[in-house]
Amino acid sequence: MAGKIKVGITQGDSAGVGWEVILGALGDPRMNDLATFVVYGSRGAAEVYKKLSEGAGGNGESTEGRNADRMSLQTVQSARQATGKGINLVNTDSGALEPFEPGVPTTATGATAVKALQLAAADLKSGAIDVLVTAPISKENSQGADFKHAGHTEFLAAEFEGTPVMTMCGDGLKVALVTAHMALADVPGAISKEKIVDKLRTLQRTLTQDFAVVAPKIAVLALNPHAGEGGLMGTDEAEVIKPAIDEARGEGILAFGPFAADGLFLSGEFAKYDALLAMYHDQGLAPFKALEPDGVNFTAGLNVVRTSPDHGTAFDIAGKGMARPDSMRNAIYMAIDIYRSRTAYAEASRNPLKHYEREKGDERTIDLSKSEL
Repeated sequence: MAGKIKVGITQGDSAGVGWEVILGALGDPRMNDLATFVVYGSRGAAEVYKKLSEGAGGNGESTEGRNADRMSLQTVQSARQATGKGINLVNTDSGALEPFEPGVPTTATGATAVKALQLAAADLKSGAIDVLVTAPISKENSQGADFKHAGHTEFLAAEFEGTPVMTMCGDGLKVALVTAHMALADVPGAISKEKIVDKLRTLQRTLTQDFAVVAPKIAVLALNPHAGEGGLMGTDEAEVIKPAIDEARGEGILAFGPFAADGLFLSGEFAKYDALLAMYHDQGLAPFKALEPDGVNFTAGLNVVRTSPDHGTAFDIAGKGMARPDSMRNAIYMAIDIYRSRTAYAEASRNPLKHYEREKGDERTIDLSKSEL
């Protein structure tokens, strides 16, 4: 792997806190030692938030001593032109910036978020950037003729290889989801033994290759209160979830449960496992965000690396100097770490042994991984 890792970052909705947390994270002069950064978004919006942040950081901290080069914006036509100094900006503005107000989302601010995401995804596909970090979008505000996805996860699923698993990652807790962005009423019908087993396979693989966990242990949460209470509160556990766990264990996956979510979190027993698999969005994310306030949303299961801060657009505080960059900074760190771990795992997984034979004066190389031994 030659040179620095190139980290692509999308600005998210112009009216949200995306630019504030990006500038706050990249304003640390030490970031330049880690990677080359390419931000996709509106230069006009960037300048607005840059002016708002002058004299103070996103969380009210003094900017004195910051590396001025880190905060400079240099426009590049492509990520391939990016340098290690300043913030390389792939500008989404086609002309004069349409007027916008921080905290007031419009169809224009949502369209900018979509354009930035599409440009970054194209560069990720071509190898112009190595990893992608996305600032939050408004799922409602981003809908349009060229974007009909429930969120980043669904968009990436359509653009890249693999089956994505929304996985929230913190210092001491990782929570993956069987179902993500759907109405609660639709969850029971969307859960099947096959889907749970598939998510467990992906989660086991990502813990191994992306986080270097040896023989990871996964706790599977129940769908119903008290894990169904022996069928009194539902039969999903006995008919769907437990058979899925048994099948996964038959494949060598260390899956356990199903556990009642409230008891597992209240008792602290969740800490015994390397990850949890929750059945639906709020079952996993509500306790995660309470325990890991600066966590990271990682899209496991894809052939590319994508992370995001675990918060939303926060329109209510946009432009007020209240947005903290910690989760964005952690998302950048994690994207780099996962890329390195995945690269190292791929290298270690290759069969380095070669068998050489001499035949008629020629040296032939036989790859033992493809030989019949």
